[in-house]
Amino acid sequence: METLELKESVTFKNVVFKNILLATDFSEVARKALPYAAALAAGDDSKLYLVHVVPPEPRWPITIEPEPPEARSEWLDAELAMKALVAADLVKTTRHEVLLERGPIGDVLLDLMQRKDVDLLVLGTHGRGGLRKLILGSVAEQLFRLASCPVLTVGPGVPAGKEEHRFRRILFATDFGPASMHALSHALTLAIEHKATLTLVHVVTPVPVAETGPYWYVGTDLIDREQRARRETVERLKKLIPPDVKLQSDPEFVAALDYLPDGILKIADGSQADLIVMGVKRTAAVRTSAHLPWATAHEVVRRAKCPVLTVRA
Repeated sequence: METLELKESVTFKNVVFKNILLATDFSEVARKALPYAAALAAGDDSKLYLVHVVPPEPRWPITIEPEPPEARSEWLDAELAMKALVAADLVKTTRHEVLLERGPIGDVLLDLMQRKDVDLLVLGTHGRGGLRKLILGSVAEQLFRLASCPVLTVGPGVPAGKEEHRFRRILFATDFGPASMHALSHALTLAIEHKATLTLVHVVTPVPVAETGPYWYVGTDLIDREQRARRETVERLKKLIPPDVKLQSDPEFVAALDYLPDGILKIADGSQADLIVMGVKRTAAVRTSAHLPWATAHEVVRRAKCPVLTVRA
């Protein structure tokens, strides 16, 4: 596998998804994720695992009691729904394996990703936000914070019924940190494979006036300084493209002054992006961070009109 290096000691490798895991609860948002998983699997001749996780069985005081009828019924319903799912033409033409599991969904999927050597997790999410998300948490965000592999999330804003599920325009959002540098390999690989136009974006959050005070900067060249900062950021973005990487079209570079994640979403909408790629930072309390309603990655997934590929550092 060819390795490309920059002067900043950032290494890029061609990315191949050999084992793709699609988690489904048979809902409408989960069905929207299936064509993307199938298209990626077909492109790399990968194996697609389709998994549904049945909730854990309730505990009964007498251990010798037979399995409760409602638990058995739920399993049979899942089997029927999975048979209907794999009957679709886009699944028939892809190497696939069906998996029915029982247990806590997050723990089960993380265990499956290790056992099946999964390269990519694909899932749909309702994208709950605000107080409701703070209370209930988000399985989707917990997974793309904890998963050892990239996660392709199809949020509620992604339109259903698209005829084509290839990526023609890819937006790569970076803060120049280790996580986004790792994600860059995926953005470059997908842009090459899909012959897509790649847009590299860096968004700088403006400093609130209330925090800086009226005398934080007394110069008269504020606009000039901002324009110079944009130019310098664009030049830094250009250096992220290794000279040996040949894209189908010239990449685009955008330096924006806006609030996250609004800046990323505005640029994605303006460029009609088919995919957003971004890194997800490691955190010390990763399970707690998955429940923060203001997390940038979660907000991008929840509001984006295209799938979002998150790559952990």
